[in-house]
Amino acid sequence: MFDFGFSQLIVIALVLLVVVGPERLPRVARTAGHLFGRMQRYISDVKADIQREMQLDELKNIQEQARTFEQSLRKEIGKVRSDVQEALSPPEPDAGGTTTAALPQVVAAAPTGQVSAQEPQSAPGLEPAPVPAPAVPTKPADSV
Repeated sequence: MFDFGFSQLIVIALVLLVVVGPERLPRVARTAGHLFGRMQRYISDVKADIQREMQLDELKNIQEQARTFEQSLRKEIGKVRSDVQEALSPPEPDAGGTTTAALPQVVAAAPTGQVSAQEPQSAPGLEPAPVPAPAVPTKPADSV
């Protein structure tokens, strides 16, 4: 804060001793110490208040960002729910009375660059369980 050397402090102390006098110098020093302590506490309180205000503003900004993120997330979840409900709803009949397939056909590129349609395949994990083979009766061994 201030750059006082030891020699400068000695000069200030001697001037105070001459001006104030040796009887009142301890009381003046004590009063100056109290005032200096009050000033330091006041400055630290102001710094703490400023720090709290900055943290409060930062928290408000974070809270606003969280609200906007939550709103966008809710909007996206609503879109996904409506898409899933639309996909799971029963197919509606065409004008001819037939229903359209719910699963789109899978299109794969042929080696010649042509596109061919394939039959829809079942989703992974939904294959039918294998049927066990019937048990074959065994003959008892011939005892000779």
